[in-house]
Amino acid sequence: MKTINTDDFKITGPIKLSDLPTLIDLKAKNDEVKDALNETREALSDLQDKMYAHNRYSVLICLQGMDTSGKDSLIREVFREFNPRGVVVHSFKTPNSTELEHDYLWRHYLALPEKGKFAVFNRTHYENVLVTRVHPEYILNENLPGIEKVEDIPKDFWKKRMKQIANFESHIAENGTIVLKFFLYLSKEEQRQRLLRRLEKEKHNWKFSPGDLKERGFWHDYHHYYEEAINATSQEKAPWYVIPADDKDACRLLLAKAIWDVLSKYKDIKYPELDDKIKDNMSFYKNELNNEK
Repeated sequence: MKTINTDDFKITGPIKLSDLPTLIDLKAKNDEVKDALNETREALSDLQDKMYAHNRYSVLICLQGMDTSGKDSLIREVFREFNPRGVVVHSFKTPNSTELEHDYLWRHYLALPEKGKFAVFNRTHYENVLVTRVHPEYILNENLPGIEKVEDIPKDFWKKRMKQIANFESHIAENGTIVLKFFLYLSKEEQRQRLLRRLEKEKHNWKFSPGDLKERGFWHDYHHYYEEAINATSQEKAPWYVIPADDKDACRLLLAKAIWDVLSKYKDIKYPELDDKIKDNMSFYKNELNNEK
């Protein structure tokens, strides 16, 4: 297998998505890729256990991607070795009536991970500068002052929102949340093939919605807005990674390894040391337990 440098997928300057790959050849057989993923996720699971005991950091994993990019299956495969108490997955759908009574970031604040835990956002706060740009009429549901119709939305509206999002991420990062954002970059042809499989395989029929085809018609708009959002909000404390997603196994491995490469740099994450008094009496406690009747 070729050496993987996950920094190659980290966005540190302006990018054009059209210049980036949707497929990567790891020079490895499928079994080798799956074995490497298994090794990485076990290492992540061990680190999460240590992080839970350390109780100083939390981790927020943000996943974005076009329909069929593999977010759900990636979550299942990458995090399946985790202790269930250590990871919570939030799938954000269309805001409900209660959520619409608050600002657009409110529901995301509520879902932030506790110290020692991971949270995975399956679709994220970035929907508010992606879907709403493709369908600006959705903004009207927020009942914002001064916006009664689409034409009332200021030209700098989404630019301001992206700045608000960047500030939100900076704030939580400065308070102990490690923020990592991943765009699963799928080609239009691969999406077509995956949609066809949903129609052709009975067990996957339930996943198909005519709305998938409607949104596919906005493919180029979405990519333009993804590019703008990534360029505007990738920062050292909350970086974006653009992960080639045409090969699901390779995508899962790259994402898992990117998480590991970042978290393994936190050398202060360790199990708490026992109180000196407890240490000094370890033999006493062992004898007491061993001599129980």
